[in-house]
Amino acid sequence: MAYLFNTPDDIRTMLETIGVESIEEFFAQIPDHLQLDRPLDLPVGMSEPELETHLRELAAACHGTSSRVCLMGGGVYDHFIPAAVDEIASRGEFYTAYTPYQAEASQGSLQAFFEFQSLICQLTGMDVSNASLYEGGTAVSEAVFMAMRATKRHDRVVVLGSLHPEYQQILETYLGGLGCQLDVIATPEGAADVQVVRDSLDSETSCLVIQQPNVFGALEELESLCQAAHDVGALAIASFDPISLGLLKSPAVCGADIAVAEGQSLGIPAQYGGPFLGILACRHKHVRQMPGRLIGQTVDQHGRRCFVLNLQAREQHIRREKATSNICTNQGLLALRATVYLALLGRQGLRDVSELCCRKAHYAAERLGELPGLELMFSRPFFKEFTLRYHGDATELIDRAATAGFDLGPALGRFPRLRESLGEAADQALLVAVTEQRTREEIDRLVESLAATPATSDTPQTLGKPA
Repeated sequence: MAYLFNTPDDIRTMLETIGVESIEEFFAQIPDHLQLDRPLDLPVGMSEPELETHLRELAAACHGTSSRVCLMGGGVYDHFIPAAVDEIASRGEFYTAYTPYQAEASQGSLQAFFEFQSLICQLTGMDVSNASLYEGGTAVSEAVFMAMRATKRHDRVVVLGSLHPEYQQILETYLGGLGCQLDVIATPEGAADVQVVRDSLDSETSCLVIQQPNVFGALEELESLCQAAHDVGALAIASFDPISLGLLKSPAVCGADIAVAEGQSLGIPAQYGGPFLGILACRHKHVRQMPGRLIGQTVDQHGRRCFVLNLQAREQHIRREKATSNICTNQGLLALRATVYLALLGRQGLRDVSELCCRKAHYAAERLGELPGLELMFSRPFFKEFTLRYHGDATELIDRAATAGFDLGPALGRFPRLRESLGEAADQALLVAVTEQRTREEIDRLVESLAATPATSDTPQTLGKPA
């Protein structure tokens, strides 16, 4: 879309239309202390050649996962993306498709969404999936709203402290105006104590939210936690890692009522932190509480297979007070990427990727644990991600690794909610994620680099070979 600035005539016409004499009069409604009383501090304009050179210099300063060794975690992961995913998702009929209000004109998109839903149901073991949500964090909040409607309990929601702190923050924001109490159960040992959780639930609890694997990379006792929620009549919500289901029991088998996830690991690049893909699936009895789009299959008047929008409880299709959510669209293009990715891998391919992640992560943890001043923070089983404790400032270790070409982290001290749970130890903790992309040689080089690079701290337990 071309950008053209407003001409003086355009501005005069707009001011006349809204009934003011000048721009100054229009902005007079804004309090003086909120108005900037000086020109914007903008650099001098550049010529086109100068601007192009400047942009090339900025681009050259950026590094992606293809130019460095990425072991960063915290919810975004460097998984391999088959070339076919990009090829299919970039086809014009998918890439430029608009929202499918007219089902008869959108059969290709609707079929792709239907296939996505089918694959998510197979992956999670659930009965029904929607056609995707925005991303993993808001998917947790939408699942909580579902549970509140299903249980008719609107006063209390319980989450584990091992749920990603950003997901907690999003949920807190969503619940802020509803008068609903949000209780967080501390997990100082890296995972929940089932008995502590059981004692914390009551007849006012609408749901228990569990992340598996959790933000520390550790595995929770998902089946026991789901049962604890059911014992008080609450729903169990599992926030899962899709890749982990190549090895771990599905949320449905573990007893979860609603399964949600961040789908970035399914063929979606890190792309500067988004956009990503929200996944939500549930048991059939909760389908009428499900937000977003739901694609169904039927036959037309000639008996031919076709696809439609089912149970359209979005606020665009129903009176606002009856809508299940203010979600008004979905991540269709990214859901297509996930569909292609899962279809290419199949059951065995997903298991292979999952096993590679698990084995390589454990090898990396073992090698890094050989370095003085570095150890696993929690003695819990983990899948592809783990928390390291560095006897020094974790950000220093991250910086040293970055200098050697390895990206680790994030440091857990950056999250206030984890700082509350871990105390001073939060400043020593960092995440390391190892996907199928990483090689034994890369892991060995990381260990050698950290051992050879002297630490800046005077702490005697920090890394670095003795002088």
